[in-house]
Amino acid sequence: MGARIPAGARGESVYKARVVVYGRLTWQAISALPAVCRWEAGENRGSCANVHAQTANRGILMDTGAGDAAEQNQNARGRGSRLRIGAGVVLVAVALYVVYWLFFVRHRVTTDNAYVVADSAAISSRVVGSVLKKHVENDNKVVQGAVLLELDPADSQVVVDRSRAAVARLDAEIQVAEVSIQQIDVQTRSQVQAAEAALQLAQDKEREARFRLEEHERLRVGVQADLSHAKRDLDRYSNLLHEGASSEQQRDRTSTSFKKAKSQVEASDAQVAASRAALAGAMQEVDRARAQLDTFKGDLLRREIERHKLAAQKARRAELLAELETADLNLSYCTIRAPITGYVAQARVQVGERVQPGQSLMAIVPLQDVYVEANLKETQLEDVCIGQKVRITADTFPGHVYHGRVAGIRAGTGAAFSLLPPENATGNWIKVVQRIPVRILLDKPPPPEYPLRVGGSLHVTIDTSDRSGARLVTGGAGQGPGGGALEKVGS
Repeated sequence: MGARIPAGARGESVYKARVVVYGRLTWQAISALPAVCRWEAGENRGSCANVHAQTANRGILMDTGAGDAAEQNQNARGRGSRLRIGAGVVLVAVALYVVYWLFFVRHRVTTDNAYVVADSAAISSRVVGSVLKKHVENDNKVVQGAVLLELDPADSQVVVDRSRAAVARLDAEIQVAEVSIQQIDVQTRSQVQAAEAALQLAQDKEREARFRLEEHERLRVGVQADLSHAKRDLDRYSNLLHEGASSEQQRDRTSTSFKKAKSQVEASDAQVAASRAALAGAMQEVDRARAQLDTFKGDLLRREIERHKLAAQKARRAELLAELETADLNLSYCTIRAPITGYVAQARVQVGERVQPGQSLMAIVPLQDVYVEANLKETQLEDVCIGQKVRITADTFPGHVYHGRVAGIRAGTGAAFSLLPPENATGNWIKVVQRIPVRILLDKPPPPEYPLRVGGSLHVTIDTSDRSGARLVTGGAGQGPGGGALEKVGS
């Protein structure tokens, strides 16, 4: 088995073979034309010689009728020769047309439904204002960033000044709040520390009073025990004295001990009562110190409240700064600049006119970046691919030729994207060949002496001999401007 020939190579070889065959047929037709003419002329001369020879041999004088018959016979033969010559000419013309179609028409798609298009920038105002100055007129060339119009900035300037004053006033309030919070913080902290120290001292006094009370109560228990013992001794010696078993001196001594123990118990009771009173006072002092500490801690909460108020003021300041930035932007919008480089068109606004946001004022047309939209019939798009060469002529300059390449084929017909698309599902339907826009980019900007203006009519011829390009172009977010081909088409 031989090597497999690619489809593109087979198509190219078949095309070359057909060109060779058609060329040979044309050359043979052209070469045969002089021979046909010579053969016709020789046949006419031979016929005339035979007629004259027959007439001379017979010796018969031709009358008027015989002469007419010979003349008619000669005319008929002349018409036949002319028909043969005409058929040869027609054959040559057909052959020439076939050669012309093969070499010049076969791989060409032509349309005069093509126009110059540009991505023009519509100029409008972003703010309300009156036109103070107009720096450009129609047909003037402007560069990107050039000043086109100036609106009266008085109203916007007032808003900017008011916003700045509000920000300055709030800045002062924030500074006062910050100083106040610092003062409250220092004062409250010292008060809380003093209250905590006072509470600690009161608690120490309370513990000391409680300890003394416990000590006095223990002493009272001992004194009470002595009193009970002295009471029993007094009762016993008193009974012994009545019975005569004890002396009165011993009874008096026990009585004295009893009185002494009783006085000690009374003194101990007084000390216990005093200790209890001191403990109650210490406990009250602890409660007062704790209440004061809670009060000062409440001041700490007030400090937190002031801090939150300060945070709210700072947030309000950020809001005022945003309003000031908006006011500055609106002030800058009073100067309208050109977003792109191009030529001014449709400048309708005049000085003193009151404009509104979004109102169309003029347009900037980038004539250096124009491109072509050719509306081809859908039956002409079979061999059209992206990247094919294009020959362009303009009705304005018919003697100048522009060159470009196919850059894209629209995703739908013009009728599909019209304001009122057709309803093909209705009862009465007539098929109409649709047209699909084809975008063509120029190889280089039009020269200044042959500019292309938006909307100008063009005559476009696309060379479809190279069909290796794509039918669709990708190139969205995150991709290059050229993108990649979704479908590859062979020759």
